[in-house]
Amino acid sequence: MDTVNDFPFLGLFCDCEGAKGKLSFSMATFTFATLSLSSSRVFVPGAPILYHRSPNRIRLLPLRCSSSEPETAMPPAGWTQKLIAGVAGIGFLETSYLTYLKITGSDAFCAVGGGTCSDILDSDYALVFGVPLPLIGMAAYGLVAALGLQLASKKLRFGISKSNAQLVLLGATTSMAAASAYFLYILTTKFSGSSCSYCLLSAFLSFTLFLVTLKDLGFQEVYKHLGVQLLVASLVILTLNTSYSNSKSASSSLAEIELPYYATEITTPSSPFALSLARYLHSIGAKMYGAFWCSHCQEQKEMFGREAAKELDYVECFPEGYRTGTKMIKACIDAKLEGFPTWIINGQVLSGEQELSELAQVSGYDESVQPS
Repeated sequence: MDTVNDFPFLGLFCDCEGAKGKLSFSMATFTFATLSLSSSRVFVPGAPILYHRSPNRIRLLPLRCSSSEPETAMPPAGWTQKLIAGVAGIGFLETSYLTYLKITGSDAFCAVGGGTCSDILDSDYALVFGVPLPLIGMAAYGLVAALGLQLASKKLRFGISKSNAQLVLLGATTSMAAASAYFLYILTTKFSGSSCSYCLLSAFLSFTLFLVTLKDLGFQEVYKHLGVQLLVASLVILTLNTSYSNSKSASSSLAEIELPYYATEITTPSSPFALSLARYLHSIGAKMYGAFWCSHCQEQKEMFGREAAKELDYVECFPEGYRTGTKMIKACIDAKLEGFPTWIINGQVLSGEQELSELAQVSGYDESVQPS
């Protein structure tokens, strides 16, 4: 009896039509194991296999079927909600930083725009009915980020349904996009030639959130709520316009103020006591903070007289002049002044004009010991 083991038949191809297109078998391998034939029969490759009284054991390896056209990889489920949460998280960090600067009165780091960037962030447009605009933005970005995370994880809180959560998300991103469009209009019309990198970044993030939300809901769902979107956008623009109109009317008397810097002249002569006291105050690092337009600062200098005033360590808070929106120099901001003039002597703050005797007492001036 002859035995044929593991004889391969290669090159069997099959075309099949299915729902996904034309498929083809790339390779089929048949393996006949322990095929028992009688001695009177001879196996001929390519000839049909005849029936034998002993059943033949045929082992068939699995056939691999691959598509003739590669399938396009689909993005994972919930990717839009995760993207919304990520973009809103960036916006939350940015507005948190700006809110901190607004509360502490610090200057923003502006890589692009420099001083004009700070002027925009500190202008009247940075407040909405007295509330800092970055604080409102921080709340909006936080809401959108929270909704995005909950929709992505499918764990909605407070019993809110998915459809209602998506509707709130659509309303929030619509309001943010409308506000950003309004602020871009203000930036190009009221601050022509100025640049604000933080403003542009926030606008980009808001528009991105709005477009991704539209993608997530789909055209039909967005079209169903088109009226709500238009109403929300109109209310946002009306609210901002009303706020800024009230702000302009309240500060109209200050809108035209612009004072170029000028040096003041002291006419009174200095007494020996005033001259000695001024030198002593300078030696201990006492500082007087003032402004060139401040009449009380001028009167304080007149108390010392012409010669002694030159010995004082005087800090001018507006060396470049004053106009609406101009900030004091950093030294005056750091001193947290509440008015002019202000003395800081040995860590003690004295506001307003001070008699020379009061300054001598606070500073520990001893007339018998005078600095050379």
